[in-house]
Amino acid sequence: MSSEEPGGRKRSNGRGGRARGTGRQADNTRPGPRRSGEDQSRRAPRRTQPPPAADPAREVARDVLQAVRARDAYANLLLPALLRDRRIKGRDAAFATELTYGTCRALGLLDAIIAAAASRDADTIDGDVLDILRLSAYQLLRTRVAPHAAVSTGVAMARDTAGAHVSGFVNAVLRRVSEKTEAEWVAQLAPPDPIGRLAFTYAHPRWIAQAFADSLGPSAGELSAALAADDARPVVHLAARPGEITAEELALVTGGDEGPYSPYAVRLESGGDPASLEPVRDGLAFVQDEGSQLVALSLVRAPLSGADSGRWLDLCAGPGGKAVLLGSFARIDGAHVDAVEVAAHRARLVRQAVEGLPVTVHEGDGRDPGLSPGYDRILVDAPCTGLGALRRRPEARWRRQSGDIGDLSKLQRELLDSAVRLLRPGGVVVYSTCSPHLLETTTIVAAAVRRHALEQIDGSSLLCDIEAAEAGKAIQLWPHRHGTDAMFIAALRKPASE
Repeated sequence: MSSEEPGGRKRSNGRGGRARGTGRQADNTRPGPRRSGEDQSRRAPRRTQPPPAADPAREVARDVLQAVRARDAYANLLLPALLRDRRIKGRDAAFATELTYGTCRALGLLDAIIAAAASRDADTIDGDVLDILRLSAYQLLRTRVAPHAAVSTGVAMARDTAGAHVSGFVNAVLRRVSEKTEAEWVAQLAPPDPIGRLAFTYAHPRWIAQAFADSLGPSAGELSAALAADDARPVVHLAARPGEITAEELALVTGGDEGPYSPYAVRLESGGDPASLEPVRDGLAFVQDEGSQLVALSLVRAPLSGADSGRWLDLCAGPGGKAVLLGSFARIDGAHVDAVEVAAHRARLVRQAVEGLPVTVHEGDGRDPGLSPGYDRILVDAPCTGLGALRRRPEARWRRQSGDIGDLSKLQRELLDSAVRLLRPGGVVVYSTCSPHLLETTTIVAAAVRRHALEQIDGSSLLCDIEAAEAGKAIQLWPHRHGTDAMFIAALRKPASE
């Protein structure tokens, strides 16, 4: 790794470009994101002593970033485990969480800024060194960490990780990054077209921003708000298990607020590990986005033609959150749920989740699960790109490619066709995806309606206070409108006589 200064003319930070979420630098090294409107001095002072050793919070963030890059690890699964293993708690855990998830969400933006500061493509930089540059650049641009602390700890980590020969290079790049605010870097580097500029500003690949704009349709003026909400740290949503605890009781115990849409939802503004909450440990509640709760509610609320015999099916059940809700409703209503999951390890998770509920888990392919037709209610929560949950899966936006859509949409069509075959006349199937992409949502539903002469049920009649999508009767949830993941929900009824 070269230790030379990055090329290019240095630039004063005198003019007043302001970054979204930027502000004055604090003296400590573990504050959260900066508040808008504070002083924006960005230049890092030169050090007169050797840089300090990295602290546990930054080390765990670095280790997660390396695992995400090198092993395709999932940050939201690995980080909590490492925090527990290393006994990192309190402010250090909160700081590590902010650094890890924030850096993962902003990777594309950070890489462009690092490339400009280094005068070389980011992918030509050693991977371990690049992870540290990303982590340190995030602190400089999107937190209140003092610039000298972000630079010095980054240099120390790079020296310890890759050797003393990279110290000069890392120091030079980070000092160059610190010379501008995030807003100034965006003004310099963002593409000129409106969607490309918004995508760059809010750290999204352009094709995802375009997919959001297409789904918003006549409301595409909301794209900036949609991307901003998707780029923000989400609050934790809990689901109160029906028949075990009410949302009101759960809110009182946890200090959260009842959700505005699901009668079982509680939203927690504070951070921390939700698994440590007593109701979650005791099995009275579990972590689930309120939008996912609305999917299960849509299925049990949808009107059938004819009596409900209590035969329900979850065709794509893993990892089991919606199966738990359906099983809880089934226990109250005297129904039974069959849950199908193709992956063995996910089927095990479903079995663990639904223990004690009237749910039978089948390991098999939902396109041909080997079950007898005649179900009253079927849920097809289809595998998808997950574009609607990017705020909860911070690295996912940089892993997914637009080319993934073709194979996924084919699978989605086949799963919905399978559900229609298994559905009795007059029964209801709810098709859902955690994606707003039109090729995974309205396109799939419209084709199924044509092929099978299905009746689409007005989604707003099933979910109070949520208007149906402008393009039809399906529901498209959005983080910026509803505070949920961008779930798509369509309820379809099979003709009573065929």
